[in-house]
Amino acid sequence: MNIIELLTTPGTASTIVIICLAAVLGILFGKLRFFKIKLGIAGILFSGLLIGHLGAATDAHVLHFIKEFGLILFVYSIGLEVGPRFITSLKNNGLKINLLASGIVISGFFIAVAIKFIFDVPTSVITGIMCGAVTNTPSLGAAQQTIGDVMGASENIEIAGMGYAVAYPFGIFGIIISMILLRVIFKINVKQEEERYNKEITGLDGKPIAINVEVTNQNLFGKSILFLKDTCSSNFVLSRIKRNDDFMAADSETVLEKGDVLYGVSVEANFKFIQLNLGKINTTKDVEVSGKLGMKQVMITNKKLAGKSIKQIGISRQFPVNITRIYRNGIELMPKEEDSIEFGDTVRIVGEKKALIKVASLLGNSVKELSHPNILPIFLGILLGVIIGLLPINIHGLPAPAKLGLAGGPLLIALILGHKGRIGKLDFYMTPSANLFIRELGIVLFLACVGISSGKYFVQTLLNEGYIWMLYGFAITFIPLLIVAVIAHTLKINYLTICGLLAGSMTDPPALEFANSIAPIQAQSTAYATVYPLVMFLRVLLAQVLVLLFT
Repeated sequence: MNIIELLTTPGTASTIVIICLAAVLGILFGKLRFFKIKLGIAGILFSGLLIGHLGAATDAHVLHFIKEFGLILFVYSIGLEVGPRFITSLKNNGLKINLLASGIVISGFFIAVAIKFIFDVPTSVITGIMCGAVTNTPSLGAAQQTIGDVMGASENIEIAGMGYAVAYPFGIFGIIISMILLRVIFKINVKQEEERYNKEITGLDGKPIAINVEVTNQNLFGKSILFLKDTCSSNFVLSRIKRNDDFMAADSETVLEKGDVLYGVSVEANFKFIQLNLGKINTTKDVEVSGKLGMKQVMITNKKLAGKSIKQIGISRQFPVNITRIYRNGIELMPKEEDSIEFGDTVRIVGEKKALIKVASLLGNSVKELSHPNILPIFLGILLGVIIGLLPINIHGLPAPAKLGLAGGPLLIALILGHKGRIGKLDFYMTPSANLFIRELGIVLFLACVGISSGKYFVQTLLNEGYIWMLYGFAITFIPLLIVAVIAHTLKINYLTICGLLAGSMTDPPALEFANSIAPIQAQSTAYATVYPLVMFLRVLLAQVLVLLFT
């Protein structure tokens, strides 16, 4: 088979080749700047539309499978990544951002109803436009099933799909434009928002600073280091003691004496407390460790210790060493006794050099263990997620049951598994590099397939009355997003969280990818995953309601 036959004869091989071609061209296209804006990963959607328009031959079944599998990989990796912070986010502002996301969904639905009445748009057309405008494929599937049940004609199902294809690309643009406009209108400083989010996550008012404290509080003389940790660990993390010009390890039984200088870590907001309760503060060079003491960065790869608190592990009780930093997912944490350490964390330990090797061995510190792919939990989680996603949710009045779908089910399971971390001996940790690879692979496959499948009649539809459909879709997308974005800003919600909220309210992976490119933190993904389950359910439900209202 020559290259011409490969590109013009439908089959598995030709479909894979065309998807790869769309991915390569789209990634290159996404790197180009238009008015200082890069399309990024969304460039793959447009390369797919072009290839589909040019008539590339694909096997519809293979294309559909790869699209759905790519979406599953993407949402599952997102769920595992944000799972450990998901419950915390719900306790913090989860209810608030879910209400805002619901407002976007419901207001978009009423705009679609208004367009239906004002412009007398056919039911199948406005339903498809609404699904495409909010970039929600499961809602289109549910709507098409309902159209088939109550309207019968297959043409109506195809027209709904056409409306979806026309509105979808501009739905993505609408989300991205709303993020950019919010930033410009309110002159938002992304760096400040990033620092504010890190402060909320770590509980630290500022970056941890290495300091030394000359003990002048006479009430501490004769007290043990264990007493000091019990009373001050949330404000000051002790690493070592300087006594008579010599450094010594700060083990739990050591008794404080007059003239001791305590070396450790704190943040500037705690300095007043430290000065009142301990003594005079001086800043220290971050790596000022000498004599018989040393410092070592250790990776937590001992699965038996993962999930246990620093106090439960009791390293400072077993060895003359202390944990002075925890590095987790790019964030530097000031460790407290009640804090847990997780598989994949990196900790900084300071103490006697001989003990450092033993502690490193206890904690694991195995690059091989950390880099070994954790395959079983991935497929187990996806298996459970697909099953959950296919379970029918019967709602009175609807002819067909609603479902979480192949995206909602795996995301829900991944959130649970990411939060739990492990079940018995089975852990669900995935290294950041592996997680990022799966996420990028998934979104590339999904977007390439969506573009290729929608491209065949895309231009033809636009040249007829599709441009009007496009305007309808843009209104359904943009108006609710901008209104809710402004409301969220007035409620002093972090800008990066708002971006994740907007992407999640549209269940839109490309928009999330754009939001993630704004700043290298997890505020966007966490907000996306927080609102996704409820929004997905509402999107699927309201798409079916729209069909039923006008048939």
